[in-house]
Order: sequence, then structure tokens, then C-alpha cells
Amino acid sequence: MSSIPVNPFAGKTGVAEMEALALRVREHIIRMSTGGGCFIGASLSCTDLMVYLYSKVLRLSPGDLQNPNRDYLLLSKGHDVPALYGALAELGYIPRERLAHHLKVTDQIYWHPNRFVPGIEFHSGSLGHLLSVAMGIATDIKLRGGQNRVFVILGDGECNEGSIWEGLLVASAKKLDNLVVVIDRNEFQANIRTEELIPLEPMEPKYQAFGCKVTRINGHDFSAMDAAFARLPVETGSPTVIIADTVRGKGLPSIEKRADRWFVNFTQNEVEQLLGELHGGKANLTSETLIVR
Repeated sequence: MSSIPVNPFAGKTGVAEMEALALRVREHIIRMSTGGGCFIGASLSCTDLMVYLYSKVLRLSPGDLQNPNRDYLLLSKGHDVPALYGALAELGYIPRERLAHHLKVTDQIYWHPNRFVPGIEFHSGSLGHLLSVAMGIATDIKLRGGQNRVFVILGDGECNEGSIWEGLLVASAKKLDNLVVVIDRNEFQANIRTEELIPLEPMEPKYQAFGCKVTRINGHDFSAMDAAFARLPVETGSPTVIIADTVRGKGLPSIEKRADRWFVNFTQNEVEQLLGELHGGKANLTSETLIVR
């Protein structure tokens, strides 16, 4: 019988290492924002969460991806997949060179997760679905007496889907304390603020009312993540929800918190300027050059 896999990066990645890793993942995301483009704002907002989970939390190894005792991570907000691709490439799940195949018909590195890419557990893209998939996996683990944990990353706008709340009712009723829901709370849904469309706040008491144990953190603070993920489950018999407050477009001041930076397709020149901005420079981009193409 397979043992629980050991994350080869756990214990080797302090705050400085994770910050450097997150910077490299953001570089990959920016490079994927040309030649067809990507959902850059939301990808940048969840980068730190992705880096933290893969480097410190998940009991998962690039060399043991089919281990039945592994932890699972499902990216329900599938349009953020550039952050996932970048993390998988930097941590050895896929070759870095493969990211250059983004949107090429010869590869599966596309706009939404594809399970034929090593490290990706399930297709996603249609919002509101993967919480139920995660519950199914968590239920199976419970039935066979496993110790695996199942993590699912949701978008805050995705929480407008009724399937999210129906799923939480069932997860609570089934006492799925091996289920961890992480919400990327960047305050935007497509090209509008969530609170202008369908207000979500106050979020904590809503998830508590559905039987979850809730923690709220700064989703860009690795020390805060240490405290939030230190003990799972937070309470035996209850699903855990971690609301991570993040900044859309994090790392690029010229596009941070901008409603029109939902999906972009930059020129190669713009990509080079944004890479410079990521490293502390300034992107000399006019409003015309920032129009979504």
C-alpha cells in the first residue's frame, strides 16, 4: 500500500524563497498574456496562494502524481490557470519550456486547466462546478478511511453560483473535514466589482452559517498563510474555508485593481515593459496601448 507522499519542497521554502518563486511565476503569467492573451488580473491575484499551497502544504510530489494517498488541489476558477501553469513549471511538474506552447494547438497549455497536463487533477472553466467534484473526492477518501486532503480554489465572483452553497450544505452534513475551500477574494467579477454586482459581504458569517470553520487572511502574506494552514482541519467534523483577501493584478501597479484588466492580449513590447514593472520599473503604457484586444 502506498504511503502518504512527502512534498519535496516543504521545509525548504521560507518567506524569501516563496517570494522569489512567486516573482518567477508572475513572470510566466505576463509572458502568457500575449499571442492570444490570458486572464492576467485574476491569475496574478492568486499567485501567492498557488505558490504557498504547492511548496508548503500539499502532500504531493512531481515524481509520484498517481499516489492514491496524495492531496488534491482543484482550481475551480479555471481562468486563473496561468498561475497554476507557472507554479507547476517552477516546481518541476512540467518543463518550463512547455509554457511557450501556451495556446498552441500542439499542446494542452490552454485557457483553462486540462487534466492531461501533469499536476492538474480535473478540467475546469465552467464556474461553480469543482466544489462538488472536490466533495466527491473528499467523500470517497472518507469512505475508504484515507488521510488525503482536498483543496479547492474558488473565485469570489464564483460564489454567486447556487451550486457553491448547495455544495457547502452537503459538505457540512457529511462532515467533510478533509475539505479545504480557499477563496481568492480579489473583489472583482469579470469587469465589475463584486460589491457593485451582487454584494458578497459579510462573507465570514455566511460560510459559518453553512457549517464551515472560517479564517480570513491577507492572501499575499506568507506568514499569515502559515498561521491559517498550520492546523487542518480547523475543527474535526467541519469543512474549512479560508478567505484570502488579494489584489487583482498584484505586482503590476499599472493594472492593479482595474476593472478593464480582466482579459488582456498584450503586444510583445508591452510584455517587456510589464516585466520591467514587475521588477520595480515603470511601464510607459498609454491608455490606448492598454485597451483589451
